[in-house]
Parts: sequence; structure tokens; C-alpha cells
Amino acid sequence: MRILLVSDLHANRPAIEAIREPFDVCLCMGDLVDYGAEPAPVIDWVRRKTRACIRGNHDHMVAQNVVTAGGSGFKYLSAATRPISRQRISEADRRYLARLPVTQFLTLDGLRIMLVHASPRDPLDEYAPPEVEFWKRRVEGLDVDLVCVGHTHVPYQLEANGVRVVNPGSVGLPRDGDPRAGYAVLEGERVEFRRDVELVERAFPLPEHAQKLRQEDAKLAVRGPLAHLPGQRRESAGRVGGLQELSG
Repeated sequence: MRILLVSDLHANRPAIEAIREPFDVCLCMGDLVDYGAEPAPVIDWVRRKTRACIRGNHDHMVAQNVVTAGGSGFKYLSAATRPISRQRISEADRRYLARLPVTQFLTLDGLRIMLVHASPRDPLDEYAPPEVEFWKRRVEGLDVDLVCVGHTHVPYQLEANGVRVVNPGSVGLPRDGDPRAGYAVLEGERVEFRRDVELVERAFPLPEHAQKLRQEDAKLAVRGPLAHLPGQRRESAGRVGGLQELSG
């Protein structure tokens, strides 16, 4: 069985559509929305293509209409694109995000798998680095062969206490220095980390995508990060119900 692992799609339709990988089953580790300007097509792709998908922190925030507090970096980008995500999805899409499980267990070809966005200890928000000692504590008591995670936007695999941990990286916004869509293919005992070789040249012209974000930003009267130069003053997006979003 050929299993496609994807995570952190972040409303980047060109990136997800650029993946031409053949697969028998697709599993998604969440974060379908925010950062990008096209959440609805990404949600549709996930609903049509995946066997299972779990909820990421951004999916949760969009579904519950939590406003990000933060004046720089990815928090600021979240604040700028959160209204876009809310505006450009249907009520059915919002309910879909809200009902995604935070963890899911399944068995494929005898392989016992756990899906979780961040970590088994904190499914939505904990940043899980590629460190064996860190993961030894996280997989204690789990009766599984494989834990699939996302959230860090950086691909890795390791083994801890006899459990394999695989993070396929990010399709929509990689943070490992390579802008191409990142994903993993699991076949038997072998895990391959892959990048779409045509993504930068064909499917994701960065200036065009940046311009689309700026246009959507202006429509919603949100001061987005693309309108600022480094070092300029940035304003907080505020907060709702005392909740603040963690990055990821």
C-alpha cells in the first residue's frame, strides 16, 4: 500500500494541486486554512482525497472564530489571513473543520497508526522537535507502530521506544528553507520525503500569490504583513474570549 502523508496545507491551492504523487491512501495531519488566500479549494481537496484528516490549531481557530493576538512573524500573518479564511469558506466547511478529530487511530495493512497535528500530549499546540528523548516521553503507553504529526512545517522521521514518528513537513508553507510543497510517501517499511519539482516554476508563482494576499487584505480592511517593510510598527490583531493563538 502506498500512503501519501500531507500536513499544513494552509489554504495554498496551487501547492496542493501541484502534487501529482500516485497513492492508495492519503492521510492529512491538519492545518488546512490560514496563511493563504484559498481555503475552500483546499478543504474540498482534503474532503475528496483523504482517508482521514485531523484538526490542526489553525483549523480550530478558524472554526471557532478566534482572533490571533500578535504583532510580528507568523502570528501577524495569521491575524491578516484569518478574516480571509472565515469569509471564503462556507458554513458547511466551517462545521467540517470544527468536527475534525484532534487525534485518530487507524490500521492500514496491519500498521497501527496514530494521527495528531502537534503531539500526543498536546494535540493542537505543542511544538515537537525531531529529538528522540522528547518523543520517548510522548509515545509512552501508545499501542501503535507509527505516529504521524505536523505543525512544525519541517520534515523528519525518528524512532522512539519502538515507535516510528514521521512528520511530512508542510505542503503550503515549508519552513526548512525549501519553498516547494513538502510531503511524504510511506510504502512498506520505507518513508520517502518528497518535494514537488515543478511547484516554484509552474504552480506557485510567488509574486502573483503575494499580490493575491495583498488584494484580499485590502478588501477586508485588515492591515496585512505584506504591506509593511521590516522594522515598521505593527499592530496587534487583538483577541477574542481571552484566547491567544500559538504559532504553527
